[in-house]
Amino acid sequence: MLAILPVSTAACDPGDDAANPPQLRVQVVATRPHDRAAFTEGLEIDGSLLYESTGLEGRSSLRVDDATTGAQLGRVELPPEFFGEGVTRVGDTVWQITWKNQVAFARDPLTLAERGRARYEGEGWGLCTRGDRVVMSNGSDTLTFRDPATFAETGSVRLTGHPTVRLNSLNCAADGTVYANAWPTDHILHIDPDSGRVLGDIDASGLLAPKDKPGTDVLNGIAQIPGTDRFLLAGKNWPLTFEVRFVPA
Repeated sequence: MLAILPVSTAACDPGDDAANPPQLRVQVVATRPHDRAAFTEGLEIDGSLLYESTGLEGRSSLRVDDATTGAQLGRVELPPEFFGEGVTRVGDTVWQITWKNQVAFARDPLTLAERGRARYEGEGWGLCTRGDRVVMSNGSDTLTFRDPATFAETGSVRLTGHPTVRLNSLNCAADGTVYANAWPTDHILHIDPDSGRVLGDIDASGLLAPKDKPGTDVLNGIAQIPGTDRFLLAGKNWPLTFEVRFVPA
C-alpha cells in the first residue's frame, strides 16, 4: 500500500521520536456527493456496501449504501434519546455504538434491523474491526479491544507520545494498522494497535472549498476502499466525501 510505513513494536521512551512521527498529506483522487444533513460519526466499506452512522439526539441514524453508485439500500433511525457514533461490520453483525448512552446496537448487516444490545462503560466514539477483535475509541488516547460476539472488553492500548490526543472515528486497514481522526483537528493518525506507536500524522486540511464550509463541522469518518491504497474521508454535515491517497508531505 502506498505510504504505509513499517510497523515498529519497539518500546518507546521519552527520548525517541514517538511524538514526532512522519508527516503525510492527502492527495485527492475523486469526490462524491454526500448528504449535508448527515452528522457523520462513523464510516466503513465492507465489500460493495458503505455503512455510515450519524449522530445528534433525535437525528441519529444508520445508513447502508451501494459503495460504488451511492444508492441508499437501507436506513434506520435510532430512538431519539440515543446519540449515534461509530459503526463496524464483523461477520454477520453490524455494531453501532452511542456517545454517552453506553449502549452498542447489534444489527443485521443488510436490513439494519436491531438484533440485540450490549452495555459498555464510558463514552463511545469510533469503531472498526481488526481480525477477530473490534477496536473502539472513547475520545482519549486509548484504543479498547472488544469481543466481536459479546462486545465485552478484551484489552486496551495507549498511544505512545500523544497523551492529549482525542481519538475519534476509526478505520482498521487491510494491513492491520489503524487510522484515527484526531478530534477536533483535520489530522488523521496512523497507528500500530499492538504497540500504540503512531506511525504517521496525516494532514487532511483544505479538503472543503470555502464556499462549501458554512454549516459544516469537523472532519470525521474514514474508510479504506477495499483492494486499493485509497480511502474515503467524510465530515459532519459535509456536502462531499473525498476519495484520497495518503502521500509524503
